[in-house]
Amino acid sequence: MKQFMDENFLLDTKTAQDLFHNHAAKMPIIDYHCHLIPEMVANDHKFKSITELWLGGDHYKWRAMRTNGVDERFCTGTDTSDWEKFEKWAETVPYTFRNPLYHWTHLELKTAFGIDKQLSPKTAREIYDECNEKLQLPEFSARGLMRHYNVECVCTTDDPIDDLRYHKQTRESGFEIKMIPAWRPDKAMNIEKPDFADYMNKLGEVAGVNLVTFQDMVDALQKRHDFFTENGCKLSDHGIEEFYDEPYTDSQIETIFAKLCVASSFLLSKSVSTSMHSSRFALRWITLPTGHSSTTMVLSATTIH
Repeated sequence: MKQFMDENFLLDTKTAQDLFHNHAAKMPIIDYHCHLIPEMVANDHKFKSITELWLGGDHYKWRAMRTNGVDERFCTGTDTSDWEKFEKWAETVPYTFRNPLYHWTHLELKTAFGIDKQLSPKTAREIYDECNEKLQLPEFSARGLMRHYNVECVCTTDDPIDDLRYHKQTRESGFEIKMIPAWRPDKAMNIEKPDFADYMNKLGEVAGVNLVTFQDMVDALQKRHDFFTENGCKLSDHGIEEFYDEPYTDSQIETIFAKLCVASSFLLSKSVSTSMHSSRFALRWITLPTGHSSTTMVLSATTIH
C-alpha cells in the first residue's frame, strides 16, 4: 500500500516530480505574506510545546475546531492545558480530510519533525510527546525553523500604528534572514466597525497628527506609510472582504467623517452606527508614493442620501 505522504506527495506526473525535486526544492523561500510574530523572530523564541507552535494563534485551526463542535476554551481559553488543546485538535484533524489543513498538518510533521504518522486521537499522545521533545533542541527555535526551511525573506503583517521595533531588533542582530514589514491598513478602512473611533485616536497619536478631518486621516496614514518605507516595507497586504463603489464628493466624505467627531475625541454615536447598517459605502482610492513604487489604498465611508 502506498504511503500517504511520500516524497512525491501531490506530484502525480514525471514532469511535476522533475520540476519540484530538481528545481523548486532547491530554491529558498521568499514569503510575501506570513503569520509569523515579529517578536518571536527577534527574540529567537523557544516553543514550550507543539500546542504553542501550532495552536497559539492559528485562527484557521481554531475555525476548524469550532466547526467540529470543540468548545472555545480548547481553542483560545486559558483554563485548559496544552495537552488538552492538542488532543482536541487531533480529534478534529481527521475531519479536515480534503482540506489544506490536513495536508499542512502532515507536511509539517514530516518535514519539521520527521514524523510520518497520521494525526488522530490514537496517535495524538505519541506525536505530542515526540514533538515536544524535539522542540527543546536549539534548531527548533523560531530562527532555527526558518533556517531549516531555507527561508530567505519573510514579510510580516503589520498595522500602520505598529512601531516595527522587532523588525529593527532583528535587522540589527545580524540575523541572516530578512524580515520586513508589510502595510496592512484594514483597520483604517473599517469605518463600520465599533472600534474605528478608538483606532483613529491611536493613529493620530502615533503619527503626531491632530486627527479631526478625513484629510487628517490621509495625512496620518501618509506619515506612517513613510515610516514603513524607511523600515524596508515594499508591499501592501489588504484583507478586504468586499469592494464598494458609489459616487461621492469631497464634502460628503468630510461630513461623514465629521460625524465621528465629538469635541476633540472620536466616538461612534448611535445615529452613525445605525445609519451604517442601512447606508451604502463609497470608495476613495489614494496613491501613497514610496521611494521605489506606489501603494494604492482604499478608504471606505458611508454615502449620504
